[in-house]
Amino acid sequence: MAALPQEASWVGAAPQPPERPPVRGVLRRLLGHRSAMLGGAIVLAFVLVALLAPVLAPYDPVSDADLAERLQPPSAAHWFGTDHQGRDIFSRVLLGARVSLRVGVLSMLMAAAAGTLWGALAGYYGGWFDLVSGRLVDLMLAFPSILLAIAFAAFLGPSLENAMYAVALVSMPQYMRLVRGQVLSLREQDYVAAARALGFSDARIILRHILPNALAPLIVQATLGVGTAVLDAAALSFLGLGAQRPYPEWGLMLNDARTVFQVAPWNMTFPGLAIMLAVLGFNLLGDGLRDVLDPRSRE
Repeated sequence: MAALPQEASWVGAAPQPPERPPVRGVLRRLLGHRSAMLGGAIVLAFVLVALLAPVLAPYDPVSDADLAERLQPPSAAHWFGTDHQGRDIFSRVLLGARVSLRVGVLSMLMAAAAGTLWGALAGYYGGWFDLVSGRLVDLMLAFPSILLAIAFAAFLGPSLENAMYAVALVSMPQYMRLVRGQVLSLREQDYVAAARALGFSDARIILRHILPNALAPLIVQATLGVGTAVLDAAALSFLGLGAQRPYPEWGLMLNDARTVFQVAPWNMTFPGLAIMLAVLGFNLLGDGLRDVLDPRSRE
């Protein structure tokens, strides 16, 4: 007697989203992108400096103050010169990399996590929640982000942690709008409709089938967001709303250098160059990732 035909193998199977480009191909394209490699090298250099700062710094950036050595120009003993209290600027810039990168990365992670959740829910469910969320985002984006960051930091109180929270708050609408747009497009795809038909929960559909296909623009925005966060955090510290003395932070070092700029310009030059190079590195890396991950640029 002939065996009965087996049930079709696709019945009850989880729907498969469109195949994403292989990681090896993305890495090959990234390695061939000059500006991305330059930006990645700059970012890697700052990360290594931040990790090894206590070892690389020749002086204690906080306690090694010597008024007899104040405002010394760059020399073999002090590569970047000394500040108004006789502290070694090179050591302070090295330790400042750890502070600034920590603020930039942590504020980006908080903004990306909250903005992604917010945008995913607004885009997937729509309705009044999406409408109210959209108007709130439009209101926040109508103001320059640095002004909102100043307002939030002033309300929370001057400290490095509060500056980090303020930067995360003003960055969150960008991630929300980006993820919402991606979800609005992806929720109409056939594999999402199939997942609903199979009875999958909304959480599983969002986390397993929608958000993984929205990662490419989110990675680009997050990379660019670190540079923006470093710049905003330095601006808040410069205004006295971020890091507090005596700990080294690039924006705070620029504030301290204002009064001695005419007689000791190196006090402002080297922290300013550090901010510029860090932001440049993240921007170059983010632009390169955009070119590599953009589907329209693939062969």
